[in-house]
Amino acid sequence: MSKAEKQASPQAVRLDKWLWAARFYKTRTLCKEAIDGGKVIYNGSKGKAAKNVEVGSEIRLRLGWDERTIKVLALSEQRRGAPEARLLYEETAESIEKRERRALENKSYGGRIMSDHKPNKKERRDIRQLKNDVFNSFD
Repeated sequence: MSKAEKQASPQAVRLDKWLWAARFYKTRTLCKEAIDGGKVIYNGSKGKAAKNVEVGSEIRLRLGWDERTIKVLALSEQRRGAPEARLLYEETAESIEKRERRALENKSYGGRIMSDHKPNKKERRDIRQLKNDVFNSFD
């Protein structure tokens, strides 16, 4: 097998490298931080940056307020243009529906709800608790 053929179809690609190549994160450092922070679930369990990705695997990841469930279609360890990166995965139908429903909900609220004052101590605690509840519900 020639060097070009090996590069064209890698046998094993690390999870952080694949997420970077698929253009979900701008840097591999951000990929690793997201994985270590529990924002990436690989085949139903918490992912590890060094885990090898396999074709057909399911990955759930959280990008900001969005949650996506994707299926791995191809492997790549090289970051390319967005049209090529889009060929590496396919988002599930229920994930797309969920994101669209959430976008409509946010739109119906007029986007973000802005306050006319800086949060007081109780409000900051409530916000912190809400964030913890949201992030822990992903596990």
